[in-house]
Amino acid sequence: MERISRGFKDISLSFDPHPVTKDVQVLRNESAIRRSVRNIVQTIPTEKFFNSIFGSSVRGSLFDFVDFGTASLIADEIQISIDNFEPRVNNLQVIVEPRPDQNTFNATIIYDIIGQEFPTQEYSFLLEATR
Repeated sequence: MERISRGFKDISLSFDPHPVTKDVQVLRNESAIRRSVRNIVQTIPTEKFFNSIFGSSVRGSLFDFVDFGTASLIADEIQISIDNFEPRVNNLQVIVEPRPDQNTFNATIIYDIIGQEFPTQEYSFLLEATR
């Protein structure tokens, strides 16, 4: 059975007010899910109150060597975390490329949104160790 939804809404965690209404801005559909995926990857387990398993342990791997082995571990962790905590996406692909010269990883997440006729989504970001 395929799930069909009417749309997705979420509030913007920047809490920037809307320029006209002065209300908290609302993210819709693709933007809401993209933000959710990013939050799952960037949240450290035990960081979220009342749900200590939410998130991914990607940050712990950022202090390892910047090589293909670590990139594979990071890609697996992102894949597992999104599979566990974001039920609105499927056909998930995670590509992590090491950039040893900049001491960073380039992560690209490709997914389809369940229940709507949205095009395949692609979200890229840099993962870097912060001190």
